[in-house]
Amino acid sequence: MEYDLLWTAGLTALLSLLGWACRNMYSEVQRIQVLLNKTREEIAKEYVTRAEAQSDMNRIIDRLEALDAKLDRIIERR
Repeated sequence: MEYDLLWTAGLTALLSLLGWACRNMYSEVQRIQVLLNKTREEIAKEYVTRAEAQSDMNRIIDRLEALDAKLDRIIERR
């Protein structure tokens, strides 16, 4: 009879510890997911998209070509 009580108490303690550890791991995973989502949102705010970068690069190239044309005209006049 005592062994049954000891066995039940031991299993109860073991399963309680296991449940507590699983609950803590689950809450940690949830916390990490929240942090990951916040990080993704912050990265999206700071970096440009490929289309925006391409548009800016095209504007720069257009300005450089205009400067190149002006320099060519200045050199031809001399």
